[in-house]
Amino acid sequence: MHLPVFDIDQRRLLRELRRAGPLSRSALSARLELSPTALTKLSRELTAWGVIEEVPDSVQARRGRPAVPLRLAAGAGYAVGATAHKGLLDIALVDYAGGTIATHHEECGPLNPRDFARRVRACTHELVDRHGLLGRRMLGIGIAVPGPPLSPAGDQWQVVDNMPDWRGADLREILQGEMAWPLWIENDANAAAIAEFHVGGLVREVSSAVVLLFGFGIGAGVIVDGRLVRGQFGTAGEIGCLFPGDRPRPSPLDLLSCLRASGCEIFSVAEIDADAPEQAGVIACWMDRAAQQLELVCNTAFVLLDPGAIVLAGPLPGAILRGIADRLDRAPLATGVNQRRPPVRVSRLRGSPITLGAAFLPIHGPLVEG
Repeated sequence: MHLPVFDIDQRRLLRELRRAGPLSRSALSARLELSPTALTKLSRELTAWGVIEEVPDSVQARRGRPAVPLRLAAGAGYAVGATAHKGLLDIALVDYAGGTIATHHEECGPLNPRDFARRVRACTHELVDRHGLLGRRMLGIGIAVPGPPLSPAGDQWQVVDNMPDWRGADLREILQGEMAWPLWIENDANAAAIAEFHVGGLVREVSSAVVLLFGFGIGAGVIVDGRLVRGQFGTAGEIGCLFPGDRPRPSPLDLLSCLRASGCEIFSVAEIDADAPEQAGVIACWMDRAAQQLELVCNTAFVLLDPGAIVLAGPLPGAILRGIADRLDRAPLATGVNQRRPPVRVSRLRGSPITLGAAFLPIHGPLVEG
C-alpha cells in the first residue's frame, strides 16, 4: 500500500500542516491563498486518502462551536530508519505525523551491508508486530550512512574507512535485495538535518537552517526554504574537507585521540565525561579549539545561506555540545547589514537525529522533493 502521488496544491497543504500544526479550513485557505471551495476539495481528497484528519472533539477547546482543525493523520503510514555505524545498530519506527513509535539500539560486531540489512529486517518485523502494525501502510525504510555518495544515483557511497565492506559497494542493490519496502539512502548529516527540521520543530520557527553533526567525523546538513540541499554531486555539507584527518579537527574521534594522548584510556564517545577531573581540562581546551575551527563554517553559512538557526547535534555529551555552542555564540561572527545573527543551539531531539531523520526519509521525500 503506497501513498498517492500528490499534486502541487496537495503538497502545499501537507507542508503547511507539518509546519504549523493543526489548522482550520479557513486558516489553510488564507495561508495557501486558495478559495474556500478549492480548499474544501483538497481537504476532502486528502481525508479520503487518510493522510489528514479532523482533530477529535476531545482535543479541542470547547468554546461555542469552534471551527474543526485539520491535522496530519499519524496512521496514514509508517516508516523505519536505520543507521549504519561500526559496532552499532540503531533503528527507529515513526508514524506519518512524525511521532516516534519505537526505537531499537544495540551494540554488535562489524556488519557487512547484507548482514546489516538482514538484521534491520528482523528487528523491523519484530517492532511492527509488537506495536500492532501488521497490515498497515508501510511507506518505506531509510538508511543513513557516514559518507558522501560516489554515484549520482546514490547506489555507491564513500563510507568511512572503518566500514570497508560498505565503501563502493552497490548498497541499493544489496539492501533492496533484503528489504521488501521502498528504500532511501542518505548521508548521515543530511538525515540529521531532516530530523532537526521536521521532527525537532525547526520547521515551525525558520525556513532555513544548518545542522552541524559531530558523528564519526564532522559534517553538515543544509535546509534552505524547507528543502534539503544536496548540491550538484550530492556532497553539499561535506565540511570535513576543511579539516584534514591528519590534523586536529573538531570531531568526536579527534576528542577521543586528545583524551588518550593525555593518559585517559577511553575508546568510545560513551566513556567521555566532561565532569571527570582527569578529562575536564582536556575537554575544555578541545572545545576552545573546536569552536575556533567552526567559526569558519558558521561565517560561511551566515554569508552564503542566511540560516535562521545553526544546530549542533550528534552523540557527544550534551555538556560538550552546549560548551561549543556557548563559545560560538560569544565569538565575533560575521553578520550582514541589518542582519540578526541566528542562534547557535544544541539539538532538542531525544534519540539519534541520524536515525530519526533516516526514518523520516520515506515521509519527507514525497512532500518536498520534485
